[in-house]
Order: sequence, then C-alpha cells, then structure tokens
Amino acid sequence: MTVHNGVHSPAEAVLAAIEDLLPALRERAAEAEDARRIPAKSIVELQESGFFKLLQPKRYGGCETDPVTFYTAVARLASACGSTGWVASVLGVPPWNVALFDVSAQDEVWGDSTDTRICSSYALTGTATPVEGGYRLSGRWGFASGCDHATWALLGARIVEDGTAVDTCTVLVPLGDYAIEDVWDAIGLRGTGSNDLIVEDTFVPTHRVLDSAAVGKCVAPGHAVNDSPLYRIPFGSIHTSAITAPIIGMARGAYAAHIEHQRGRVRVALPGDATKESGFTGTPFQDDPAALVRIAEAASEIDAAWLQLTHNIGTLYDRATTGAPITALDRIRVRRDQVRGTERAIFAVDRLFENSGGRALRAGTAIQRFWRDAHAGRAHAANDPERAYRMFGAAELTPPTTDSVPSNTRGQES
Repeated sequence: MTVHNGVHSPAEAVLAAIEDLLPALRERAAEAEDARRIPAKSIVELQESGFFKLLQPKRYGGCETDPVTFYTAVARLASACGSTGWVASVLGVPPWNVALFDVSAQDEVWGDSTDTRICSSYALTGTATPVEGGYRLSGRWGFASGCDHATWALLGARIVEDGTAVDTCTVLVPLGDYAIEDVWDAIGLRGTGSNDLIVEDTFVPTHRVLDSAAVGKCVAPGHAVNDSPLYRIPFGSIHTSAITAPIIGMARGAYAAHIEHQRGRVRVALPGDATKESGFTGTPFQDDPAALVRIAEAASEIDAAWLQLTHNIGTLYDRATTGAPITALDRIRVRRDQVRGTERAIFAVDRLFENSGGRALRAGTAIQRFWRDAHAGRAHAANDPERAYRMFGAAELTPPTTDSVPSNTRGQES
C-alpha cells in the first residue's frame, strides 16, 4: 500500500473504509432480502466511503482509479452480502460510462452534486426516434438493479427512422423522465431491487445520447475532457467484468461461511457406516478426505477466477496507459476469462454447498444465500459462456493480420 506522509491515496482510503463496513453489511443481508432492496443506511455508508466515486472523473470529484481497484472493492462487498456487492458494482460502473458523454451531459449529472448516483439497463428494449434537437424516447427496461437509490438512468435503445432500426445508442435520462415499477421478487439477489424502468415518449437532447459506434471505437465525446487511460478501455471489458467480480466475491463469502460452518462439525454415521474408529458418531469433517478435497477444489477455482480477471483487466489498463494497441483478441480473451471466472465461482459455490449438509438449507444461513445469489448472478446476459468461447475459438483460427489499432481508436466487442 502506497502511503505519502502517513496519508493513503484516495482509492486506498476507500478500500480501508469498505473493510470497516463489512460486518454491518453482513448483518443486514437478511434485511436486504426481506425488503427486496438494499437498506438506505448501507447506500449512505457506501457513499460516505467514496466507493461510488472510484470510477468517476477527477474533474467531478472522483478518484478515477484503475479498474482492478474497483473490482477489488466490489468483491469485498459481495463477500459480505451478495445483493449489496451486486448493487454496488452496477451503480459504481455508470460514472465511468457517463464520463464518455458530451461534457454538457456530465455537467447536468454532476454539476449540482458530485454524489449523484446513476442506475442502468443496457438492453436495447427502448426506441429513440430522431426529432429536432434530440430524440423521443419510449420503452420498458428490466433488471435495473439499485434503481431506487439513483436519480439518473442509462438506458439502451434502438434508433428508429421510418419504422426501421438504423443504429443503437445509450440514453441518459433523469428521474422524473422515467418511472420505476416494482416487479422484483426473485429467489436470488433478492435484495437488489432490480425493478423495471418505464419511459413514455420523453424528449432527450442530443448531448445526452451516446452513439454505440463511438463507444465501440473508444472515441467518445467525453474524451475531450476525460483523457485518462481508464476511459480508453472497451465498454465490453469494463461492464462484463463488473458482473463477474461480485460473483467471485459471493464465492469468497460462501467459502468463508463454509469453513466456519464445518469447524467442529461431525458427519453423522448412517446404519452400516459406523467403523471401529468412528463408533456411531460419524467422522469429524477435518478428518473426512472427501470434504477436504472439495474445500481445496473450491479455493483453487476462486483464486483462478480472480487471478485471470484482474490480470486481463490490468493488462488492458497498462496498454491504455502506454498507448499500446488493444487488439480484438485481447478483448475476446477478457470475455473468455470473464465468463470462465463466473463458471469457476459457480463451481466453487456448488462444491461448498453440497459439502455443507442439511443444516445449510435452513433459512437465514449464509451459505444458502450465497448459493442463491451466485446462481442468480450467473443468469445475467454477460455470462453467456458458449458465445464468448465461440468468439475466442474463431479468432484463434483466423489468419493473423499486421493491422493494429491505436488504443485511442480501437473497436470493441459489445
């Protein structure tokens, strides 16, 4: 940890503050589930810790830190409460995205308060119709996690002219231009409040509409004022990794809960299982070879998932810092290991859960909550392994090219 004259850097101070929050977040996990949203107190504490500013531009009071630091914070939060970690991640990424918009849009969001929170739903389930000075936006967007704690929203839309979709974009709209419909009643990530957002024929000025092609080429309008390498990393890498990071954190939480659960536990002997050594009480789990193997397997998968995710994102950040090209294969490798990281985390949680015995099924136990939350996170569209694997395999079999794209004009896998 870097310390200058006894003072931590802003990002390090955030990580330290998050560590202090974990016990309380762990205690509130059941409260979040019961309310189907994160307690307001938790959101206020996250705000006060500086978490939501980790990826926010410095010119608007943010840390503008590297993405690995952000994912580290997310994973720690998710290890205490899966729903809190998930909401923190999906509310923590939008400041990065808003930094790509025209400066006028950024001023609208952060001009009055640098503590503004933004939710998102990027699915192209809305339509934006061009009109003078902007667009008319309509649609319904689902799974807007944490929307009850935000005052702006980023929404995906198709640009439609004469009844035909001609392009895609991300639209930035304030609360009041969209309504929240409470529809979230799920068995996993139950506390995320992932409700629907509805917009009915609302005008959106041009400066609050971001063209997908511009984002894909990393030449967005916001680069005129935010030229940090942080904002030169492809959206498809930043956003999807923000989905896997909390799932890995949930697996860590499940692991810690499992180890605590197993200490002193004895596997009850069934008729015919008793041995001279174990009598009729069964085998202590610390002496059960199968249980120990499952613990080791889970720990290894969690570590591997984290190492790949952070290594890949760290590599992209380093290349953006030096101006080196980020190739299509680089981006596809990030996606390959991102979806693989989710798979590894799910494997680990499953091994731990099946190793925990019947008492782990009881309502209120941490292990079953992490199991449900991780599997709910796995259902996110970003975790489509077959598609990511096919893209990587196809790229590997494509003849190499000498073409290179500078890091400030490279494309993006969406």
